[in-house]
Amino acid sequence: MCLSFLCNKSQCFSRDRVGIQDFVLLDAYTSETAFMDNLRKRFNENLIYTYIGTLLVSVNPYKELGIYTKKQMDIYMGVNFFELPPHIFALADNVYRTMISETNNHFILISGESGAGKTEASKTVLQFYAVCCPSTRLLDNVRDRLLLSNPVLEAFGNAKTLKNDNSSRFGKYMDIQFDHQGAAVGGHILSYLLEKSRVVHQNRGERNFHIFYQLVEGGEDELLRRLGLERNCQKYRYLIQGECAKVSSINDKSDWKTVQKALTIIEFSEKDIEHLFAIIASVLHLGNVHFEASAHGYATLNSSAEVHWLSKVLSTDTSIRFSNNYALEVLSPFTAEHAKYARDALAKAIYGRTFSWLVNKINESLANKDSTRKTVIGLLDIYGFEVFDVNSFEQFCINFCNEKLQQLFIQLTLKSEQEEYEMEGIEWEPVPYFNNKIICDLVEEKHRGIISILDEECLRPGEATDFTFLEKLEEKMCGHPHFVTHKLADQKTRKTLERGDFRLLHYAGEVTYSVVGFLDKNNDLLYRNIKEVRGFTTVATQFKSSLAGLTEILMTKEPWYVRCLKPNHCKQPDHFDDVMVRHQVKYLGLMEHLRVRRAGFAYRRRYEVFLKRYKALCPDTWPHWKGTPAEGVQRLIKHLGYKPDEYKMGRTKIFIRHPRTLFATEDAFEICKHELATRIQAKYKGYRVKGEYQRKREAGIDLFCCKIFFPPSCRFIKGFINRNQPVSMDNSEYLAFVRQSYLTRLKENLPKSVLDKTSWLTPPPIMQEASVLLRKLHTRLLVRKYVRGISAQQKVQLQIKALTSDIFKGRKENYPQSVCRPFADTRISEQHINIRVLQLICPEGIKYSVPVIKYDRNGFRPRFRQLIFTQAAAYLVEEAKIKQRVNYSSLKGVSVSDLSDNFLILHVTCEDTKQKVGGEQISLMHYTYTELLSFCSVRFDIQPGKEGFVDFKSSSESMVYRAKNGHLMVVSPHNAMHTT
Repeated sequence: MCLSFLCNKSQCFSRDRVGIQDFVLLDAYTSETAFMDNLRKRFNENLIYTYIGTLLVSVNPYKELGIYTKKQMDIYMGVNFFELPPHIFALADNVYRTMISETNNHFILISGESGAGKTEASKTVLQFYAVCCPSTRLLDNVRDRLLLSNPVLEAFGNAKTLKNDNSSRFGKYMDIQFDHQGAAVGGHILSYLLEKSRVVHQNRGERNFHIFYQLVEGGEDELLRRLGLERNCQKYRYLIQGECAKVSSINDKSDWKTVQKALTIIEFSEKDIEHLFAIIASVLHLGNVHFEASAHGYATLNSSAEVHWLSKVLSTDTSIRFSNNYALEVLSPFTAEHAKYARDALAKAIYGRTFSWLVNKINESLANKDSTRKTVIGLLDIYGFEVFDVNSFEQFCINFCNEKLQQLFIQLTLKSEQEEYEMEGIEWEPVPYFNNKIICDLVEEKHRGIISILDEECLRPGEATDFTFLEKLEEKMCGHPHFVTHKLADQKTRKTLERGDFRLLHYAGEVTYSVVGFLDKNNDLLYRNIKEVRGFTTVATQFKSSLAGLTEILMTKEPWYVRCLKPNHCKQPDHFDDVMVRHQVKYLGLMEHLRVRRAGFAYRRRYEVFLKRYKALCPDTWPHWKGTPAEGVQRLIKHLGYKPDEYKMGRTKIFIRHPRTLFATEDAFEICKHELATRIQAKYKGYRVKGEYQRKREAGIDLFCCKIFFPPSCRFIKGFINRNQPVSMDNSEYLAFVRQSYLTRLKENLPKSVLDKTSWLTPPPIMQEASVLLRKLHTRLLVRKYVRGISAQQKVQLQIKALTSDIFKGRKENYPQSVCRPFADTRISEQHINIRVLQLICPEGIKYSVPVIKYDRNGFRPRFRQLIFTQAAAYLVEEAKIKQRVNYSSLKGVSVSDLSDNFLILHVTCEDTKQKVGGEQISLMHYTYTELLSFCSVRFDIQPGKEGFVDFKSSSESMVYRAKNGHLMVVSPHNAMHTT
């Protein structure tokens, strides 16, 4: 059966019409045009989700599609990731199930430009977990708080922009904590770079943060009276600069009620809520403070008892000077312009600190009081790459964030791909890609980067301005390939730059920044004069540190990605703007990711999954394959005619190089499904005919035919009813049938091995005694056959088995599972050991070799190695290199836990401090010195004066990882240590 001759026209037509569900299966995977064509086809058919491997691409449809219902959630729960069409529920479910099965931490990075649907995607994932997680009254409270934290944070942190009516103006990372049963038990939120400048200024067509409008439009009359507010947004300077206080797509009154309900459920007290909105009202009042210049040019405002203190604070600068050992308070009057700056700075500071307080209060509500270890799924909803007509300090920080996340994205993607290939024993092919480290260094490098130069200008003595900052940049960055200004540009480029601009060539494209306001926004102080400030940290440096902390958090978790795209600028349904989407595809790095995923093999699946789907294509594997899944797949693809260069067999997965091979297999499967359906339908019709005939027969019709073709049904049924009674005329015929049926089935399903204790067929009551006798006889027969077939070498192995039993039986939990596995002379054949290594160690006589995992002493990074034992020593080998040699004379002891962790610690005394390895069949660790610290922890010396630890503990899954305390954690069902 050769796949090249198979074709299903309806399937091919469907594929042409709706595109391919996974971009990895695109034949022309390097073609941006092919990528765009596939994306457009699917969008036009309302298929907004497409995969790139496990990355999910989402295109905002700007309309309701009815694909987020409870019914849809049920469909995707517990289903193999690629079994159903792409969906955010599929990704969320796969993350959740992987977390539970592997007991490790994950994060989902949701990115895209404003209006692409990031916030909605984040809410959809949360809603899915709210439905799929185990439910109790306590857990429901946690779930409700997690869900309702969203509308509160959106009210205080989101706003209408030109691109999006509900744009997140801050970055949010939320950890959802799960217990060992998969129930959501807590959460924690980190916020990044709130756009505080929006409080005091909005561009035309944009609004302030939602909460201001919700309070004015939806607040109760009594509340507004107490706060001194009027129900009219036009009365407040901070709400009308964008000239769009009212927006048709936003219902501020309804949203106000949602926020009020959410604050109550999140357990804000009435006093907290009262103070919160009093502060929000104070910001509105502050915005209406107006300054005029006096005859002397100083700032003045109408003074009254209520505003006297405010007048003093905002219109003068207070400093302390010392004269003749006396401290004098000196008041320096501001100009009107300076006073307005002070007013706006105060308003931004009040709102920024209020937002931080709000996040902390939500975290208190979400905090999990149980101190036991939890697994975590993180949701990172971060602002996308931004390019406006005028780009300022905020866009600089946001785009730097995206630059760092792109760097992390490529690192983790390459790392995960390379690790998967190595784990499966498939040769890794290096992938060329653009490394944006040069851009990240341009921004963040110490003493030389843009942030360092900006900080220097903010803190240095003398009159520093935005333009002196630009001059310093030109001085330090001259000649950098990713930086240009009006002064440094060539004649053609100079025409596109103002004198106060600098341009960065980001990985996503060019962005021109105006330096106006950079110093003030980076200082973010209540007053301009900061020369006396000590220990001051600028906004850019704080943000850079926050990003470093976020990166550190993400590096400890398994990554998943959702890339959100806007199909057009106008928020119109069914409109796909090629130019706009192409730009987003570029700056989100989708083609780069696709190239990495397609490096070598387009498709890979676990053997069990592949065999389950396609086993009907081969008579040897259908309907039941009795061998291992890998053997079944090998038999299947041989029958299908796969060529050697079209696939590779890994340790647990099949790797298929070309999409066309998979498509041919899929088309053959579709044909086979139709044929099977036709056969089943025909059989069903036959059963229906037979059923009608049976009913006639039981009604006494056609008795002659009944006697010829059917057994006497009345006696048979009567026998079934009396099957548990002593043998009699009523049941003898039925019991004879039962005996014969059981013996026939037993004959076909007898155990093939002495060690097979589970496959003996359960007997019916009448055959219980006979079954016990038959089982004993069959076991004796198997033992006799086994003993007669034992070779001299196998007898030696049995002796070793007996010795092993004396050591481990009753002391090692997974010992019973190891009994059925025969000893092997080696786990690595000599043809799989490098010839150069063989030449060096063969004279010593190789006794045993095994693939192992080596754990680095610093960081415990796993590395694949070969461990080879000779007559004289143990060798740790990496390809053609002998990394270490350990003489047996230096081996002082061996320690193992009594768990199922497969971890072995060798106590070695030698001067080589690098002795350490870890294994796959047996996990090993060599150290210079190892001490038994307790029943669950082992200490070792990393170097003189520096210690490391290996901790053992119990859990439902076996795993090895670096814990947050820096120890190597070995996890298994039970605890204790034995030393031999």
